[in-house]
Amino acid sequence: MAENQEMSPIELKVAQQIEYYFGDHNLPRDKFLKEQLQLDDGWVTLETMLKFNRLKSLTTESSVIVAALQKSKTGLLEISEDKTKVRRSLEKPVPEVNDEYKDALKHKSVYIKGFPLETTLDEIQEWLNGKGIIENILMRRNLQRQFKGSVFICFDTEEASKQFLEREDIKTFKDNEMLVLSREAYHAKKAEERKNSKAQTKAKARQDKVQQQKNAEDKEMGALLDEQTGCLLRFSGELEDVSREDFHELFSGHGKIKWVDFTRGAKEGTLLFDGNAKEAFDKAKEAKGGELKIKDNSVEWQVLEGEEEKEELKKIIEAQQESYSRVKGRGGRGRSGGRGRGGRRGRGGRDQGRNQYRGKKTKFDSDDDDEPAAPKRELEDADGPAAKVAKTENGS
Repeated sequence: MAENQEMSPIELKVAQQIEYYFGDHNLPRDKFLKEQLQLDDGWVTLETMLKFNRLKSLTTESSVIVAALQKSKTGLLEISEDKTKVRRSLEKPVPEVNDEYKDALKHKSVYIKGFPLETTLDEIQEWLNGKGIIENILMRRNLQRQFKGSVFICFDTEEASKQFLEREDIKTFKDNEMLVLSREAYHAKKAEERKNSKAQTKAKARQDKVQQQKNAEDKEMGALLDEQTGCLLRFSGELEDVSREDFHELFSGHGKIKWVDFTRGAKEGTLLFDGNAKEAFDKAKEAKGGELKIKDNSVEWQVLEGEEEKEELKKIIEAQQESYSRVKGRGGRGRSGGRGRGGRRGRGGRDQGRNQYRGKKTKFDSDDDDEPAAPKRELEDADGPAAKVAKTENGS
């Protein structure tokens, strides 16, 4: 683009615009303009150029284009002798769009963020005047074509982009603080943000999965607590020589014990019956002549009710789950008696009871270990140059 302080403001804009059309950034991918170059040895009439919308919005006079290009110092364009046509200088051939060309574009480009969303291309161009020879300004837009407040600026050389990054007068725009990065630094920053976002998404998915599992288990436990009422019998006394098996024998034929919450040597514990605890206690007491002892030891018995029953039942259910998980971790081949709180198999251990809680896993959509799909990148975030010149650039 042109850069000459002797130009009038309109001549500067005209020179910038028409040199953009024939510049390294636009011309290689401008199908219409390349077709026009084939018609007359690279010459394009000013009449044709004035049909480009943005140039036409600046001037409708061929003489203004001629005057602007005559004052330009870039040497990019030639004017025909009759001043009716222009073409790209033969000394500056159009670059081939290959990997080397795309890599060069990256190194010549700068990312700038912080423009107010209502900022126009003319305002950005005016702010950039005198800050280097610029081949292209790409205003980044969302899918609704709304300006995102950031641009990619492509300079004529990598050195020019480096010099621009070192300037002190690019830190603000209309009192807005600006973020200015090389394009390489911008993509590295976005890659790091995507990596962190992906890690956060995975962590949240794991957290949600754990919470969903806990909610399911709490719900299942709540259902068990509501279902199993009147089934707990607490006991206390001198029980040093008493084992869990003794309780099974004491209530044999009177009530089925599902779980014995008792450790040998303790002075108290709780029995979980598969049925009504009071009925089992009354039957056993009657069978023993009105006083229910265990191994000739006097025992105080209490049928639990209300919140006290729920709290004790919850503790027992959690103990059942822990015992089940411990055995499962050993491949289910643990010792058959005494390791859990239920006693021997068939006598109220972990295998008894139709409603026994085992912490069943509930399957949720987030149970899969696959990483969440990364959100689709917007087309204007593409690493290389766009396949077609966007109308929000300097193009018409």
